[in-house]
Amino acid sequence: MTHGCKIDKQDSAYFITFTVVEWVNVFGNEEYKFKLCNSLNYCTDNKGMEIFAYVLMNTHMHLLAASNENNLSDIIRDFKKFTSCTIILSLEKKNTAITKTLLEIFSMAANKHSRNKKYQLWQQHNHPEEVYSSKFTLSKIKYIHNNPVEAGIVDQAEKYYFGSAVDYAGGKSPVKVSLLNLHNLYY
Repeated sequence: MTHGCKIDKQDSAYFITFTVVEWVNVFGNEEYKFKLCNSLNYCTDNKGMEIFAYVLMNTHMHLLAASNENNLSDIIRDFKKFTSCTIILSLEKKNTAITKTLLEIFSMAANKHSRNKKYQLWQQHNHPEEVYSSKFTLSKIKYIHNNPVEAGIVDQAEKYYFGSAVDYAGGKSPVKVSLLNLHNLYY
C-alpha cells in the first residue's frame, strides 16, 4: 500500500489527484474540460490506461485508474505535459485580459521550480494512493463522485456531466470508463 507521493507499483490501481497551481479556475471553461476528456480518452485508447472513476472540477481532477499495458507514472507524466501544453497554447491564442492573468500566474509558478521552462499548469505532485481493498476503492469512488455535490454544483452526482457518476448511473460521460461492479465492493 502506498501513501507517499509516487506510484510504486505500476500494475496497481491508484487514486490520483491533479490540481492546477494556485487552485486557479481554468476548467470553469468547458472547452478546457473537453481537452482533458480527449486526452484521457487518448490515454485509454493508446497508452493502456484504464479509468474506473473520475471527476473534472474547475481547479482539479480526481482519477481512480490503472495501466494494463504501460508504466502508469509515464502515462500520467505524458498526460500532464500534453494537457499543459495544449491549454497554455489555447490561452496564448486567446490573448484576453483573463488569459494574460492566467498565464502570468502559470509563469510565476514555473519560476518556483527548476524543472519548468516557461509555464506550470499542474502542481508537481499527484498524491497517488494505491487502491488496496474493496472498502478503500468504494470510499474513493464515492469521494470522486460526490465532489460536485459537495461543491454545490449539482444536487446528485449523476447530474454532473464531467464525472463517471453519469456512467455508473447508466448514462455516458465524455471519458471512457471501465465500470466496476460496485455491489461486489460492499463484500
